[in-house]
Amino acid sequence: MGHRLMNEGLKWLFFSLWLIANIAIFIATFLKFYTRKEYYYTREILREALPIAKGSAAGLNLNSMLILIPVCRNLISFLRGSVFCQCCKRNVRRQLDKNIAFHKLCAYMICFWTIIHYFAHTFNFERYWLAHESTDNSTGGLYSTLSNLPSQPNGTWINPIRPTTSATNPMLELVKNIAGYTGVIITIPLILIMSSATEIIRRSYFEVFWYTHHLFIVYYIGLVTHGLGNVVRLQINIDDHDPEYCKDYYEEWGTPARPECPIPQFSGDGASSWKWVLAPILLYIVERIMRFVRGMQMVTISKVIKHPSQVIELQMRKPGFTMEAGQYIQIQCPSISRFEWHPFTLTSSPKEDFFSIHIRLVGDWTNALAEACHVNEDGLQDPGKMPRLAVDGPYGTCSEDAYRYQTVMFVGAGIGVTPFAAILKDIWYKHCDHNHQMKLTKVYFYWISSDTHSFEWFADLLGSLEDQMENAGKSDLLTYNIFLTRGWNTRQALNIVTNVDKERDVITNLKHKTQFGRPKWEIEFDKIARMHQGTRIGVFFCGPKSLSKELHNTCNRFSDASTATHFVYNKENF
Repeated sequence: MGHRLMNEGLKWLFFSLWLIANIAIFIATFLKFYTRKEYYYTREILREALPIAKGSAAGLNLNSMLILIPVCRNLISFLRGSVFCQCCKRNVRRQLDKNIAFHKLCAYMICFWTIIHYFAHTFNFERYWLAHESTDNSTGGLYSTLSNLPSQPNGTWINPIRPTTSATNPMLELVKNIAGYTGVIITIPLILIMSSATEIIRRSYFEVFWYTHHLFIVYYIGLVTHGLGNVVRLQINIDDHDPEYCKDYYEEWGTPARPECPIPQFSGDGASSWKWVLAPILLYIVERIMRFVRGMQMVTISKVIKHPSQVIELQMRKPGFTMEAGQYIQIQCPSISRFEWHPFTLTSSPKEDFFSIHIRLVGDWTNALAEACHVNEDGLQDPGKMPRLAVDGPYGTCSEDAYRYQTVMFVGAGIGVTPFAAILKDIWYKHCDHNHQMKLTKVYFYWISSDTHSFEWFADLLGSLEDQMENAGKSDLLTYNIFLTRGWNTRQALNIVTNVDKERDVITNLKHKTQFGRPKWEIEFDKIARMHQGTRIGVFFCGPKSLSKELHNTCNRFSDASTATHFVYNKENF
């Protein structure tokens, strides 16, 4: 338990505070509508469904306010680079890397509160309908009197289903009201957004996910107008008309017999959601304007390289573009789609005079981009024939924090190796710069792939680093391990066995030999923990969720408070 608290204590603290805020705002709003005298007559009609509906609405407003903030990438990058965050402990900064996870949490909570709010208001309209249909007798007289109060612009009415209503279906009355049809406007986009955000849709049909996610605009329009129907009414003359006393004399309201009980006056409590979401909406608008301005700046594709395993490399230049190792950019190709933006990790070093990305061709958009860049044509590509690209960014990721540790582990699976291409280059450049003081002194790099061809495009970089470090007498800086999990045939296996004694690896042509099968993480972590006792070791991962979970648990398991050895897990999220 202690080692888990070392790594996850702050995360669970933030989660607990968020959960407590949701519970607290529900309870506070529930008690307001359950106890306050202004809502006495409304409670008489609606019972406990009134405070439940309003409490869930408050929770809905809270999370609708919070959900936009984690996707403001410029804000997250600004906070990451701010003086405050630079002075913060690593554990505090790491919480910025969980922005997408928090965004999802808020989305789940919005769905939860929406379901409660929807069913509570469905019950409320049923109760309003029963009050409307009640007769003036000993059991239904109060309801009938309240339902038949006169309608005026700022009127005394309390029941939105008026005496002139001739419909016989309360559900029809629900959707005819502003609150009813705006509720539908809120719910339908929410269902589409959540269903298209599932893992299988997002990975297989990214365009569906991208377009439906922008229905959040419709959602917010419905949210801020939802309260304009003034369905829930509060009494505005309780000083003249005490409802707890006067409810028993409803037949004499406004008569000389009961001067202390004038006709109760009611007013809608008005729309309040806009007060919650106005600031984040304005923040998000500023965010989108900044993205638009950056996206309009000219980008030149200087070189296109086709690598094995369906990977292409784009080298680009953009005036005023500055980056740090480990950052990522968003790419748009207007000739393919004017609306789609896709994130890619930068694989170049800040020391190079261009910035580059590596793209695996696995979908319609990436294949269309490769075709537009003429990657299958022989000879040099004509820069004049290259498609126009819009580049937004760069944005920070957890990989920027690698320089804050003395020892780091980089783990990349498949194309997930790309963030570490830039960082390994940059580490070497900084080590060669004698004027640059760097805390980082040891790098353990693990690359896991299921395809022998996947190693080819990155092996050149590793080979270059290997030779340069050996020539400079700094071979101890980088220890790398390459694992091939599957993908070899009988002929390749025979070739590997035959050449096992050669100085260089038969697959990668590197001095470090390729290992076969999956890494045994317990052995790797135990070895590193013994060699670096009493230190904080940064573990950085980019790859599939299943391996991420395994690494995360292993980091927690091998963090030992007694020896002050602390594995800090960081995962790429964009």
